[in-house]
Amino acid sequence: MLNISIRRVVAISRRIMKTAVRALALGLLIASPARADFSEGYKFLEAVKKKDGDKVEKAVMASSQIINSKDVTTGETALLIVTARRDLTWLTYLIAKGANVNAADDRGRTPLELAVNLGWREGATLLLEQKASPDPSNDAGETPLIFAVHRKDANMMKALLEAGANPDRADNSGRSARDYAKIEGGGQNLSTTIDTYAKKNLKAAKPVYGPTF
Repeated sequence: MLNISIRRVVAISRRIMKTAVRALALGLLIASPARADFSEGYKFLEAVKKKDGDKVEKAVMASSQIINSKDVTTGETALLIVTARRDLTWLTYLIAKGANVNAADDRGRTPLELAVNLGWREGATLLLEQKASPDPSNDAGETPLIFAVHRKDANMMKALLEAGANPDRADNSGRSARDYAKIEGGGQNLSTTIDTYAKKNLKAAKPVYGPTF
């Protein structure tokens, strides 16, 4: 009886091992392309970080999709990397190569939000000119306009409002850029800036009825 039990255990073990090996082989077969993509995307982002123009250009020439690669851990994109270092040359280059100006990381941060938060007006202006959404919100519901108000950056506020930013869009706490302007404005007259440029934007967006010539 003991010998029979041992044989059965050995046979079952062998069957389990064969099944596991097949499953592992299938898993590796399926995972290989993804791992290759991750490897190429990682190399591309590293080249952007190191400002290695030759490697970046070769990667983009090999695959047009690689320009929008994201860090698998943080979701960081090439545009976020160059925005963080306020690099207008690289920002211009990547956008020209087709980088998505509205792509966000895992926290919902877009290049425009980051540029505004850094007070980098040149970068924010370029992104808005390249059709970056003026109203994206991150995981906390904060918009670029809210960050501009926190920074008391009237010029940045004007640029965002002229691009169509909504001053009444609330964050997760229920407060909007207009609310923060009233709270934090002080002598900066942030509320006046919002009122003035938000009204201009509304007038510009006013629908026209009937034929136009």
